[in-house]
This record gives sequence, C-alpha cells and structure tokens, in this order.
Amino acid sequence: MTTPSPARRKAPALLATATALAASVALTGCGSSGGSGSGSDGSKGGTTTITFMETMAASTQKTVLEQLTSSFEKAHPDIKVKLVVEPDYGTLYAKETAAVSGGNAPTIAQVYPSWAATFADSKVILPVSSYAGSADPAQLGTFYAGVKKELYLPDGKLWMWPFNKSVSVIFSNPALLKAKGQSTPTTWDQFATAAKAVSGHGVTAVSIDPGTATGPGEGTTWLEILDQSLGGKPYATDGSPQFTSPQMVQAMTYLQGLKKAGALAVGTNYPGETALAAKKGAFDISTSAGYYYEQQAVGGKFAMGTQALPAGSAGPANSLSGTDLVVFANAGKAQQAAAWSYMQYLTQPAQQATWAAGTGYLPVTSQALPAMAAYTKKNPWVTGAVNALQYATSEPPYSWIEKSDGALAVALQDVLDKGTSPAAALATAQKTAEAAKAAG
Repeated sequence: MTTPSPARRKAPALLATATALAASVALTGCGSSGGSGSGSDGSKGGTTTITFMETMAASTQKTVLEQLTSSFEKAHPDIKVKLVVEPDYGTLYAKETAAVSGGNAPTIAQVYPSWAATFADSKVILPVSSYAGSADPAQLGTFYAGVKKELYLPDGKLWMWPFNKSVSVIFSNPALLKAKGQSTPTTWDQFATAAKAVSGHGVTAVSIDPGTATGPGEGTTWLEILDQSLGGKPYATDGSPQFTSPQMVQAMTYLQGLKKAGALAVGTNYPGETALAAKKGAFDISTSAGYYYEQQAVGGKFAMGTQALPAGSAGPANSLSGTDLVVFANAGKAQQAAAWSYMQYLTQPAQQATWAAGTGYLPVTSQALPAMAAYTKKNPWVTGAVNALQYATSEPPYSWIEKSDGALAVALQDVLDKGTSPAAALATAQKTAEAAKAAG
C-alpha cells in the first residue's frame, strides 16, 4: 500500500453538503463520556483535554473534522479535543516519533498499520482492550470486513480504530471511449482492449506514476492489485515478499504490454489526472478520495465517469488506503476514556455519513449509507467503491513493507522505462525486499 500525498487543492463544492450533514449530527452523542481526574492525566477543572495529531490539512477535510470535533465537544462538555494538524504524512510520522522520544506523545494520532506495529513493539501505544474493556467493542461488528481486518496486528490484538479510508477506482472519459466503440470495462482484459483502442493521435489511454524507492506511487498500487486479481498475493501473512510469483510476473507483463502498445505512459505528479483532464487520456486509476480533485481538474470539460476496478481471472481485488487511530500509552485514565469516546463518536453512522459526504473518504460502516441516500444518488460510483471495502486488503503491518514496496516501484520503472524483463526486474526487487525484511 502506498502512502498518499498530502491533499493538494481545495474542493469548496463539498462545504455546503458537509455543513448541512454536520448540523444534523450536532447533538448526536456516543455511549460513553470521558471522565475527569487530576491534572496529571489531562484533566483540569473538571474538563479532560486530549490531543489528536492528524494530517487533515485540506480545506474540506479540515473543515469537516473541525465540525465533527465541535459537535462532539458540545455533546461532551467535560472533554476538550485539541487538533494538532501536520501538513503531510511524512511530517506526521516524524512528529509522532519525536513526540514519543520526548515523552510528550499526543493522546491519539493517525497511523498506518506499519507505524502501529513499530509503536506497539516499543510499547508506546495501547491495545483497544486497555481502555475499552476486554470484549470487542460493539461497533467493530458493523465495520466492513477489509476495514475490520486491518485493525489487528500480528499478535491478534485489536490496536487500531478506523479513520480515513479509501480504495482505488477508475476515473474515465466515457465520451472518448464511446467515440472509439468502447464501453466501461468490467475485466482487466476488456480494459486492455479499450486502452489500446483509444490510444493514438495524441491520446495515451492511461498514465501512471510508479513512485520511487522511497515513495511508491499509485502505479505500484495498481501492480499489486493486478497481482491479487490474478490470484496472487504480494506479501505472505508474515510479511515475506512474493514478487517472483507467476501472478506478479503476469501482472507486470500486462503493464509492459500496455506500454509497448502505446496505451500507457509513465510520469510524475498525478500524470493520469493531468492527461485525463486534458483529454489526452481515457483513464486514471487512483484513490477514491481523489474524486473531487479529479472533478476539479476536469473542470466540466466533459462528464467524468467513475467506477469500480475491473476484475481479474481470480475475481475483483483492491487495496485499502488510509490511516487508523491509536491511543498512546502516556495518556492518563481520564484521557484514555475521553479518547475512546471521541474515537467511537467519529465512527458512528451519522458522523461517518458526514465525514464521507464531506471529504470523499468512504464510510467504514454500512450503517452510514441510509443517511447518505441523497449523496449516493448523485454519486452512484460510491456504492461500488464502498462494496470494495469488503474485500480490499491491507499489506502486512511490518516496518519493512514500505521499503519492499519501494523495490517494487523501482522494478516497475525498470520494466516500463528501460525495457527490463518483468521476471528479471521482479527477481531484483525480491532480493531487495528480502534484505529489508531481514534488517527488520
């Protein structure tokens, strides 16, 4: 799974929807409320203060989170939530790590599973059972299967709580496809046929950014999804790379075939979005959370299509993107209780409806969908994206995974830019990833 870039642009059209939905849940409470105690555990004068280190810095993401937090505080006047905003995920992780080292970690923070694994190994975060009781929380059973599975670390304990989730989708130019006698593809074979048919005369069907050794991109995510749609698995359960499998070689060969046919180009800085908006591309495969940026780029030049990813020979596959929440071990008991109240509040159906409609992220529970009926009617693609949360997978939560993904990104670059054979490039990536795993 790749780490997304920070939000890039504003999406003001969302504000009215987000504001209306936030108002509808302003008085919605959750089952428990934070307690108060001594100043050593974050309470003062009967009010418990918790800090939330996050990276929702974009216009609507920032606005909606602030609205939900304000609504929570109104429903829980004995709890104050201080939002500590960081500009991007790299900075967020660096600040979290520095705060832990300095003994002043936030109460809660956004994390990727691999970050959580590192923090758990160092005993600086708490399993959910520490502050929510030994039984699984009632809300857990309402989460989509892919979301729920990600919340556990290899020790079998529930360490995380879901926050901002998305999956990959296809953004397209239906008019361009129709002009070439093509329709929305439902299989990857159909996708290849359509991509080759529309390419030429200044059009390259799809453009991707493989990323780099230190920052894998959406192109690498697509490669891993293709592997899974063929029945492969980029990583074993213990995090061992499986880059030389027949399915991964086939997936890489598929992308190489598109490049050789002139139907795929390689670029940087959201090349698929740029080409699609300029009518020089027919497809862009990207995260569903980027829908509003894609719409903004297209700017009404054509009616943009959005749909679920096609299926491979083994069925549909997708990658779960986004972060989860953890509670740090330095939080006092009152802060832990307050943090748990806040985390539960954010994942209740009404708040999830507000969050999803206002930010473009997906609701983590199907119980939010009834409150989103008007939104999904206007954006029917959301239903397909939400369905993918049932089978979308996360990579194993180990510290070496990002380095391993970086090796896969380099392999993809070598195949597409240098003409290296898929088998040879993947063999090199396998060795690099195995070395990363051995180094821990």
